Amino acid sequence: MFDPMSELTGTSSQGDDPLGGTLPKGGNQGGRYAQDVHSITIHARQRTFYVDLKESSNGKFFKVSEKSRGGQKTTIMFDVEDLDQFIKAFQEMKTKLV
Repeated sequence: MFDPMSELTGTSSQGDDPLGGTLPKGGNQGGRYAQDVHSITIHARQRTFYVDLKESSNGKFFKVSEKSRGGQKTTIMFDVEDLDQFIKAFQEMKTKLV
């Protein structure tokens, strides 16, 4: 199963960063992390949401980030294979709003 966090947390294809993190070694599709495929920004009340489709050497995944008015940012990532489950969950939640 694809692990989108492997691009961020370090794998065998990454080296040591002098600041304590990890840095990619050669062959990482031209960037420190995954490549952007498509992005959508949603402005909602006091928050901004960013929905990004990304691709890494491990495959495609979604990254959803929220930035609150105070500047705090929260991010989740999930496999493209799980998108239908998220859509189904949101559709179910929508039926409860009536």
